[in-house]
Amino acid sequence: MSHGVNASEVAELEAPSTPQANPEHGLPENFGGGILGSLLFWIAIAFSTFQIITAFGIPLDRPFFGNVTLIYLIGAVLVTWAGWLVFSAMKGHRVTDGVLALVSLAVVYGLILKFPGSLPSQVVRALHVGFLCLVAGAMLANHRAGNSVTRAIGWIIGFAGFGVGLYHWALYDELVIRAGELTQADFIVGVTAIAILFYLVWRVMGPALPIVAGLFLAYCLFGNYLPAPFDHRGYPLEQVIEHMSFGTEGLYATPTLVSATYIFLFILFGAFLERAGMIQLFTDVAMGLFGSARGGPAKVAVFSSALMGTISGSGVANVVSTGQFTIPLMKRFGYRSEFAGGVEATASMGGQIMPPVMGAVAFIMAETIGVPYVEIVKAAIIPAILYYASAFLAVHLEAGRSGLMGLSKAELPSAGRALREKWHLILPLAVLVYLLFSGYTPLFAGSVGLALTVVLILAGALALGLVSETVRLVFWVGLGLLAAAFLWVGVTLVLVLVAVLVLLSLLTRGGTETLEACRDALADGARQALPVGLACAVVGIVIGTMTLTGIGTIFGNWVVSIGEDSLILSLILTMFVSLILGMGIPTIPNYIITSSLAAPALLTLDVPLIVSHMFVFYFGIMADLTPPVALAAFAAAPIAKASGFRIGFAALRIALPGFVIPYMAVYDPALMMQAVGQFADGGPTFWLKVAYMVVKAGLAVVLWGAASVGYLQVKMLWWERIIAVAAAASLVLALPITDEIGFGLAIVALGAHFWRARKSRVAVASR
Repeated sequence: MSHGVNASEVAELEAPSTPQANPEHGLPENFGGGILGSLLFWIAIAFSTFQIITAFGIPLDRPFFGNVTLIYLIGAVLVTWAGWLVFSAMKGHRVTDGVLALVSLAVVYGLILKFPGSLPSQVVRALHVGFLCLVAGAMLANHRAGNSVTRAIGWIIGFAGFGVGLYHWALYDELVIRAGELTQADFIVGVTAIAILFYLVWRVMGPALPIVAGLFLAYCLFGNYLPAPFDHRGYPLEQVIEHMSFGTEGLYATPTLVSATYIFLFILFGAFLERAGMIQLFTDVAMGLFGSARGGPAKVAVFSSALMGTISGSGVANVVSTGQFTIPLMKRFGYRSEFAGGVEATASMGGQIMPPVMGAVAFIMAETIGVPYVEIVKAAIIPAILYYASAFLAVHLEAGRSGLMGLSKAELPSAGRALREKWHLILPLAVLVYLLFSGYTPLFAGSVGLALTVVLILAGALALGLVSETVRLVFWVGLGLLAAAFLWVGVTLVLVLVAVLVLLSLLTRGGTETLEACRDALADGARQALPVGLACAVVGIVIGTMTLTGIGTIFGNWVVSIGEDSLILSLILTMFVSLILGMGIPTIPNYIITSSLAAPALLTLDVPLIVSHMFVFYFGIMADLTPPVALAAFAAAPIAKASGFRIGFAALRIALPGFVIPYMAVYDPALMMQAVGQFADGGPTFWLKVAYMVVKAGLAVVLWGAASVGYLQVKMLWWERIIAVAAAASLVLALPITDEIGFGLAIVALGAHFWRARKSRVAVASR
């Protein structure tokens, strides 16, 4: 049977309603109303502005014209702006919004003014966490406060958290000189920082992460009372507070550094690309390519989510963005509600392992283990392709089993036309990929990608005023060459180009609306950074506990002792730790905690470094699909209008290869393109091994998918499904002759099935 939708229904689905709240933090996707909402909006913009200045490393104290520096020029602009507001107020104009904007940005100017050359890393981390606390506290006050008193308390807590960052900023030199020696003021500030973060994370993200971090903190204080080998020598409260709240081992550890640099920058990058229309481009391309195929709408969901993953890196954000369109379309086409939600949840979570812009964990992993980001990307490519191939296969087989055909081509957008009209939106992503694979740091690549995206948005508004297609093409080519030339000299000059385009936009029709879109993207980026940044800060408690007490070594020795008898038991134990932690905490803290505990142990058991960390990473992602607590599934539930529990089980079936691939990579790292052992030279034999592993894993994916759905060319018989499962399991096991057994069973299962399907077709044709 065929289920179709008409063109008007497709258009209706392409303009979905906005969800009431973000499932990652339960807060609405706005800043609230009234003057407090406007204040929070401009604080968020100030936050993003601060992060851009520090991430780009712009030397504001370097003269660029005579003795004039950027810091003087910006100060002059702010003074002129203040004068204009005074003049406007005297003329009777409303200037409230302008005053809020000026004050918020002037605070950023003041923060930079003390260190105009480059802010110290510790100051950047502390102010990053301070801004997160301020935005989170204000969001809670504006959206969850029941009365004016609780609203005031929320704002006070937010400003107190920001005050902790200001304390580090104001007393940076003194704190460095007397490192390790707390004053009474230091102690109070340190305790306040921990308490505020625990409170805000509890209110924003739920109790699970604060409870886990609290247990580790309690271990620091009371672990000396535990029996051996879990005891330690004991640490006074002052030492624990100094370790956690000052320096780079606790709240301001590596995760916070990565959040304040790479992660925030790439979140902004995604926010600007969304404003530029990238989601619509991805949707149109996916619809044009796969909408008319068997089970077209579900394939659109998989493909568009994979594309979205290249700029988002957040599974839940992917669910609530592309899912607003794809889930209703799949349901209207004939897919069951829970299956439609499961497809979107599975495809969206894969965004965190989808190169080139993977999830935030990938940046933390690269920084933690000290390898270039491109090495993480290289290890993720084949597993990501297999993951999405399995999801693609699952929806194809489900459509065949249910007789769901594709949409009419007349109802679908043209992929070619979409690319011709919006091809320029791909340029920042292409530049980003080029820079990452050319050895540039993610920070530089992200900075350039963000700057070029802003250039495209601003230039797009200017290009609309060019009537001639030829002139418009010359404009884009010339702008591209100019940006490339500036990029060759340095990213600072790309920012000069941005400034010129901003001035031109103020003078052209439609330019003001474009600037407002860029302004809103800055605010969106700050809001979207909340769950990631807060989690990175609080999980620093866990890292601080590891470095202070050595509990990670104790756990690692336990895992190693198990692995001496059976590596598979160590892997299963690590998997369950990730899945259990993932039931209550996001992927980032899940990865950090589990990798700190188990990854060193796996490394001791001769599992390659990147593979051991990717193993933990994968199951942190799978936790968001695993019932009973499956965040991605529950994010899809209100859209699919189905039980999040049932969606989780549907996603589990579809994502089964996601559980298998990490095990295969441990036993044969060629699946993650890791040249080890006899293939360490990376020669032709290594690439033959990689090709063999791709074929083997691909066959296992096909067998598992067919057995799970119960359909391949026709409905599978029960014994065919059993043999298919046995064949797939044999291909996964890394024991002597298991590959041969797997291939043999696969030939039996597939051969028998294809022979029976052929006989069935012949019988139907002869009637």
